[in-house]
Amino acid sequence: MRYRRSNVAGGTFFFTVNLADRSSGLLTERVDLLRNSIRKVRQSHPFNIVAMVVLPDHLHAILEMPDGDNDYPLRWSLIKAGFSRALEKNLP
Repeated sequence: MRYRRSNVAGGTFFFTVNLADRSSGLLTERVDLLRNSIRKVRQSHPFNIVAMVVLPDHLHAILEMPDGDNDYPLRWSLIKAGFSRALEKNLP
């Protein structure tokens, strides 16, 4: 699949991110792990969170990229991977 993406460096973007299992409530049940994943990514790949709403099975976010940077796919990839790994470590 070919995605159509904006390439505006330093832009502000709206995202909706869904869990693969839409019947799951993991985003709110383990919001602590989500926060930690976001915090870690922001340390190595800065961005501003303009707004974010976390619901049980998906989230909406408005993120602002730093000047000269438009690599939001990398940030989301790292956030999702960090959250998934943390879940695996914390599940019984």
